[in-house]
Amino acid sequence: MLATYRPIFSLLRGTAFLLAASGLHNLLLPLRGQAEGFSTFALGLLGTAWAGGFVTGCIFAPRLVRRVGHVRAFGTFAASAAIIVLITGLFINEAAWILSRVCTGFVMAGAFMVVESWLNEKATNENRGTVFGLYMMVTYASIMAGQMAVAAFDVRQSSLFMVSGILFCCSLIPTAISTAVTPRPLQEVSLDLRGLFANSPVSFMACLLIGVANGAWGTLGPVYGARIGISTAQIALMMSLVVIAGAAMQMPAGRLSDKTDRRYILAGAGFLAALIGVLAFSVEARSGSVVIALAACYGAMAYILYSLAVAHANDHADSSNFVKISGGLLLLYGFGTMIGPLLGSFLMARLRPEALFLATALPHFLLGCYTLVRVSQRAAVPPENKEAFNALPAERAVTPQAGLLDPRGPDDPEPEPEPETSDSTVSDVENERELVSSA
Repeated sequence: MLATYRPIFSLLRGTAFLLAASGLHNLLLPLRGQAEGFSTFALGLLGTAWAGGFVTGCIFAPRLVRRVGHVRAFGTFAASAAIIVLITGLFINEAAWILSRVCTGFVMAGAFMVVESWLNEKATNENRGTVFGLYMMVTYASIMAGQMAVAAFDVRQSSLFMVSGILFCCSLIPTAISTAVTPRPLQEVSLDLRGLFANSPVSFMACLLIGVANGAWGTLGPVYGARIGISTAQIALMMSLVVIAGAAMQMPAGRLSDKTDRRYILAGAGFLAALIGVLAFSVEARSGSVVIALAACYGAMAYILYSLAVAHANDHADSSNFVKISGGLLLLYGFGTMIGPLLGSFLMARLRPEALFLATALPHFLLGCYTLVRVSQRAAVPPENKEAFNALPAERAVTPQAGLLDPRGPDDPEPEPEPETSDSTVSDVENERELVSSA
């Protein structure tokens, strides 16, 4: 049993370092930017820039991987991320940071795609669900560990930038020394808006609106915490508990949606998330414990919505189209995360820090209303025809390659001849011999 999962454990170790570094850096930048006096608009642009880079990476990174191979591509992505982190620690400047976030989003998309495609290659049809579950556990645990590391240092110093860079470099080691066979080329990502909307209008609009809300909170949540005066440790705990609460509620909500019309669960969670947002705006809490409790309640509702939306879309799709559907919804989610930070920064600058929750409440309320309208226009999917719910991480955008790990997807095809040879030591040796003989 352990021998079967040993190659996967090696990849997951690299993934853990990668996600811990990403979680640390993503929380550090808005906190340091707030401490340096960056404008609210500039802090919002940090999130918009990252989302734009991530979506671009999902589209173009597969071409780079196909050209140079998985190992070299992953090494390039992780090393680039480490360099960017260190540069942001050297140059404390709004414009430089916004540009760097575009680059970070791109390389992180590429790195995640390599890892997820590699995990899918090592998984079988029998253990794909277990592998997917392990990947989700590592995702949640690593992001939280990276976020909590912020509390151990002063955000005004350069130490955290160095720690993040070290973690990115550590993610290189397990993949670089792995003897696993290079996976098949990454699947290209396409965005068929008409097809996505025809398959499920609810999922189409939901993923876009969920992206708006999650993008606003993920980017500006730390800024909100800093501006109301809670400590850095409390901010890190607040952001981590949002993730924990969302992860804890995914399976109960998902199992409930398996037994009834998913749209009722989706609308109900959307309205509750909107209500919590309005409550948080109205209360104007300044106590750390109250703020953390409100944030956890928000995460419990808001961070189950993406998984429900994707599950509803898959209920109306053929299993052979799961990857195409999930990839398209991912891009819609990514476009939403570009809008959210701009909306949040606009409201926070003109009202007060708690206005961030209005930026999340509005899309959640619209989601609930639109979903209920659609209930009256399209019959529910019979429970026996539904695909089983599967949790997806909403605190970071997954890549289309994660759809291949989804146990609901089609069986793995027979391996095709691998066109990539750039990662093969044997091929490199043969090429060197040919060069020597020709000389």
